[in-house]
Amino acid sequence: MTIDWNHFTPGASLAGGILIGLAVALMILANGRIAGISGILAGLANRNRHERFWRIAFIAGIVAAPWLYALFFPLPDIDYGGRSWALLILAGLAVGFGSRLGSGCTSGHGVCGLSRLSVRSVVATTLFIVFGALTVFVVRHLAGG
Repeated sequence: MTIDWNHFTPGASLAGGILIGLAVALMILANGRIAGISGILAGLANRNRHERFWRIAFIAGIVAAPWLYALFFPLPDIDYGGRSWALLILAGLAVGFGSRLGSGCTSGHGVCGLSRLSVRSVVATTLFIVFGALTVFVVRHLAGG
């Protein structure tokens, strides 16, 4: 295994982690809510206007953040491996369905749940890591990818 030193960004990664931690802390302190993205997105169907407003604002912030960042710093080129946008959108929808089926996503369980010492989140995060590692093994070593 080799490290691509041109794309090794520990400072930016640390700053991003700190910002995620601050956002999660602010969300629970200011709003009393868990910052799990799948739950916030699913809650947009709520008819309560106040509920919808903060959810839309939160998601708008997530969508706007890379654009604001790009005003000051260059964004990296992303290689989608020749995949079509339709396939990427379908994959995203499948992930969204799975996160709702599993009662949370990696951000909700891995960041918010673990920080609250949730047993369900410990189990979910462990399963995410195990099956992610198994997927990489199968793709790289058994499927010839």
